[in-house]
Order: sequence, then structure tokens, then C-alpha cells
Amino acid sequence: MKALLSYVTRVGTFYIARSSDGRFHPVFNDESLGSYVSISQAVDDLVLDATFSVLHPVTSELLDTSELGLPEDPGEWECV
Repeated sequence: MKALLSYVTRVGTFYIARSSDGRFHPVFNDESLGSYVSISQAVDDLVLDATFSVLHPVTSELLDTSELGLPEDPGEWECV
């Protein structure tokens, strides 16, 4: 997968990556959190906490990604 966008949060950096099949994946700690047909869908699900489960990198507790301040607009993410 090739990372396209990144956004730094208090728990670490989230990425939006594109796989060889053209699908978009929200990624945290090198783990894909789902597979989407568009960047917007991948970002939307992160903002709504509707991806696969995300574990805190230190405590291993489940994170609510809707509480991390991730922007809904992919244009507010940093290009990688």
C-alpha cells in the first residue's frame, strides 16, 4: 500500500493509503482499518468511528476515532 494522506493525533498518525487494487484504506499502526472505493469514504468512517477496531498503541484500549479531531475534509490532511 502507498500512503497518500496523513493526520497526526494525540495517539499517533493516521494514514489514508491506496492498495494495488485501487481501494483506499485508513491505516493506523501499520494496520488497515477497512477498504473503501474513495478517499472520502475512508475519512468519513474514521471521523464517525465506523472502521475496524482501533487499539491505543500504549494501553491497548479501544479508541473512539470520532474523539480524535480528525478532519472530515481530506483536503485538511497532509499529503505524503
